[in-house]
Amino acid sequence: MGARSPEPVRVLVVDDEPDFATALVNRLGRRGFAAAAAFSGREALALLQQSPFDVAVLDLRMPDMDGLATLREARKIDPHVQIVVLTGHGTVASGIEGMQLGAADFLQKPVAIDVLCTAVEAAAERARASREHDARTGGEQ
Repeated sequence: MGARSPEPVRVLVVDDEPDFATALVNRLGRRGFAAAAAFSGREALALLQQSPFDVAVLDLRMPDMDGLATLREARKIDPHVQIVVLTGHGTVASGIEGMQLGAADFLQKPVAIDVLCTAVEAAAERARASREHDARTGGEQ
């Protein structure tokens, strides 16, 4: 692979707990990520329509639209965005369903920031490779 892009990885943190989401955005920012927060699935989808993100870190249990529904819709808006599910309420079944829907990773809260950063970096590499592939092939499968 070529040299790493100097552009920071764009991360959207989606969690209905504002304190958690804001703290995570701040921690990711200190590690060099360009992070933003959405406090609901619908807000996340609106942000994805406005600008591209490499990775969305997505909670499963949210009141307006659950994480799996958000994942499905996010992939329609941007098929390149990679989803890292981060939840305190995950089950094996929801993890499997998330992976079948195209989630890049499935992590349980609480998670060490180093573990999350590693998952986000790996997902970002997949997002960028997917975008580069589509740019080279004109989006053909």
